[in-house]
Order: sequence, then C-alpha cells, then structure tokens
Amino acid sequence: MKVGVVGNPRYGDLRGVLQHLALAAPDRGIALYSEPRLASFWSRELPELDAARLDALITFGGDGTLLRGARLLGAQEIPILGVNLGRVGFLTSVTRDTLDPALDALVAGRYMIERRQALRAGIRDAEGETRSTQMAVNDVAVHKGGVARVIRVNVHIQGENVGPYSADGIIVATPTGSTAYSLSAGGPIVVPGVEAMVVTPIAAHTLAVRPLVVPASYRIVIEPIAGWADDLLVSFDGQTGSTLAPGESVDVCRADHRVCLIRLGEEGFFGRMRQKLHWGDLSGREIKE
Repeated sequence: MKVGVVGNPRYGDLRGVLQHLALAAPDRGIALYSEPRLASFWSRELPELDAARLDALITFGGDGTLLRGARLLGAQEIPILGVNLGRVGFLTSVTRDTLDPALDALVAGRYMIERRQALRAGIRDAEGETRSTQMAVNDVAVHKGGVARVIRVNVHIQGENVGPYSADGIIVATPTGSTAYSLSAGGPIVVPGVEAMVVTPIAAHTLAVRPLVVPASYRIVIEPIAGWADDLLVSFDGQTGSTLAPGESVDVCRADHRVCLIRLGEEGFFGRMRQKLHWGDLSGREIKE
C-alpha cells in the first residue's frame, strides 16, 4: 500500500511521530512517500509524494495541515487520514495515541469515506480572461491586504446581481468550511452532504446584508466596485493567496472533484460538533431544581 505523508514541522512531537510511523509501516505492508519539507525528519530518505500513485494520504498536524494536503493532491480523489497533533482538529479522525489501530484499519479497508465538496476559484482580468485558478476545501475570501479596512464589491450569483456589499471582506464557503472562518463571521453551519455554498460578509457595514446559502451548482462572481479596488487580496483556505487588481474579479464555483476524508469509528458529524465546538455545552451553568 502506497501512503503519502504530509506534516506541519511546527509541532514539536512531529519527529517522534514520524519515526514511529517509519517503524510501524513496513510490517503492515505500507510504503511511505513524503513531502519534501519533511526530508530531515526521517531516519532514511523517502521517495516524494509525486513518485507514485498513492492509495492514501496521512496528514500530521491540525485541520490546516489536512487542507494543505488536500490541495497538494489536486484533483486526485485519494483518501485522506488526518492525525491531530493540535487542539481542535475538527476534520481529523485520529490522534497520536490511536495511530497504530488507525493504520491497521487503513490497510484492512475498515473505514468510511466522506466525500466533501471543494471550490474552484478563477481570477479574471478586465478582459474576462482567467489568469489564475486555485482550489479550496474550506473557503475563498476577498479582503484588504495589510490593515483591516472596508471593501465594497458587487456580488453576482448565477448571473443575477445580488447587490453591493460593504464589509471588511466576503467569504464563499463550502459546507466543510461553514464551521471555520465563515462561522466566526456569523455564517450558518451547513451539514456536509448538503450541496450548497455559503456567502458570508465579514463585519458587514449594514444590517441589510446577511449570510446567504445557495445551491452548489451556482456560480458566484465577486467584482470590486470602482474606487474600492486597491490593495485587495483573495485567500484560499486562509493559507495561500493572490492579489486582486482593479478591474479584476473572482469567479467561484464547485470543483469537479471531491475531497475524500477517512472516518474511523461510529461518531458522526454532530458528535464531532459537540466534542470539538462544545455545541450546546451547559457544563458551566448551575442547574436549579
């Protein structure tokens, strides 16, 4: 079984975890392939991720590491097993302590796949030509570079002008991303499996603008209003980005492929929501008879 490895070097125990993985993999018939940035963490040289067609990808870190791993795979629908070395880890399935049984389940095929929707975002120039295209698992956001300042954009959904937005930014999120940046900006939680996108303003400057939930088949175009198009940035999953010049626009739609997350055990989305987001937690309140 050919398994790729992606990790976040900022986690102090990453080296120890990878050394354990290197010892545990051969007995299970697992051949490891590493991203280049982890070369110094292994006791021997490993082939790089693109050296073979992978059967699975394991990410070591938090949700951000899993998102980066998904983008590294591009359009390949390869199962991803997230190992949480951080705090929340809403998208991850495994901890360091449960890595060994997770490897056994991976080899035996004892797992479920959640096929998550992704986004494709193109930046179009003033002539309508697409100069750059990127994918995102969580969200695409348009905002100011540098200090936080208001932006003004027109939003078109499925060819219809929704109207101008005056806000600190605007987020287009998948159901997966609805529990991330969009949620912190006041957007709704959308259960994975619902075919939808969420358009959420960041700190809207009018009470007349609220988050919108639209069908995933729709196309969303964000156009800066003339005079308000300086120093704009487009970010993808909050990790990579691009400038947005005056006259350009962002065209967001559903990606043609899915991101395949490995799930172990019987815990579902709402169980993870209660555990990771402390949903409905009343433990700090005194119960009176």
